Amino acid sequence: MTLKKSGSNWVTEDRFFDRSLELELLRERVEGRIHTLISAQRRMGKTSLLRELLRQLEDADEYETVFVDLEAAGGAQDAIAEIAVQAKSVKSAWQKISTQLVNRARGIGNLVEEIGISELRIKLRAGIDEGNWQDTGDRIFESLAQSSKPVVLAIDELPVLINRMAVGHDFRVAPDRIASVDLFLSWLRRNAQAHRDEVILLLAGSIGFAPVLSRLGLNAQANVYSPFELRAWDDGTGSECLAALAGTYGIDIPAGVRGGMCRRLRCCVPHHVQHYFSLLHDHLRREGRSQATDADAEFVYRQDMLGVLGQPALEHYQSRLRTVLGDDGYRVAFGILTSVVAAGEDVTESAITQTGRQFIREVGNETVNLSEILHVLLHDGYLEHRSGAYRFESGLLEDWWRIRYGQLPRSSDSMQSQAGPAQ
Repeated sequence: MTLKKSGSNWVTEDRFFDRSLELELLRERVEGRIHTLISAQRRMGKTSLLRELLRQLEDADEYETVFVDLEAAGGAQDAIAEIAVQAKSVKSAWQKISTQLVNRARGIGNLVEEIGISELRIKLRAGIDEGNWQDTGDRIFESLAQSSKPVVLAIDELPVLINRMAVGHDFRVAPDRIASVDLFLSWLRRNAQAHRDEVILLLAGSIGFAPVLSRLGLNAQANVYSPFELRAWDDGTGSECLAALAGTYGIDIPAGVRGGMCRRLRCCVPHHVQHYFSLLHDHLRREGRSQATDADAEFVYRQDMLGVLGQPALEHYQSRLRTVLGDDGYRVAFGILTSVVAAGEDVTESAITQTGRQFIREVGNETVNLSEILHVLLHDGYLEHRSGAYRFESGLLEDWWRIRYGQLPRSSDSMQSQAGPAQ
């Protein structure tokens, strides 16, 4: 088969590789009218999976589909406006939605079918406020539910929105913020239950929904959604992806070299596999060669994957910790990860607990919850737990962390000053 490079964006069709089983399982859930929460670490391909599923459902002409990205949303009102805008893909529902919202959004008038999506989003948002967002959202769901075909509503980056609503820009959780999150999630849950047979929800995000809800004490809000784990490729699938890419671009990566690439990564996150290939391909082009050796793969891994070219993607793992855990929780998590990499071997549960408690004492905040921190580190792909011990799940992340932080003194203050604030 042929497979094109994917870059950093979501992919479908000829850029989409594997995941046939996951597509089949998700389709079964859609057909069973099961609201689903897709769980995975970042760069696993959640958005691509959702997009490809919606494309296939549209091609089969059995469902209407709506894709909503809430990464830029700041609150419930933004989310409702975004759902309204993206519901334009369901023509019968959009006629009802646009008629209802024209009366609220000034300046739209008869132009609702003519103006661009960005302008429409701004104008619709102007008509949605704290007092009417629930009613507006209810009307959107009711309109979707009246479509001639069931509607699959995929909402991406919902956990990012929830976390942003809860912690604000100071990374601290406040009771009034939790109340706002609870109200929004209750609204979504109520509509999911009221229109189960007509509107099927698929939720996903680049940070874990369960850890965010656990931190806010709102675990029950996830009960209506059936969890679905999207896992990394095994080494065999990772190698097959590399072979397919190599065939498309006219280079030869022998099986042994592909196996070595997967072993270095240890966890074959689809984006990491494809990024590794892209860097190796560029290296061979510069060298004027078409066959890769293990020395080439090792050079690219050390020079590029762990070097400047790989920094943005790997630094994002670090910044996400602060986003989810807040300043003090981030410092404890940072200390745990640096201690694990410094140990150079699997770390026992008792040692992790002792280390975590030490860092909690050092940050001087006894309200920091070690269980929550470990939940995030396991759920979001930093650590894995096997046979009573912890280690980095990704060899790539472990090697990067060792190079960058492995020599730091084992003190939370010194680690924080060396690492700097996560962005």
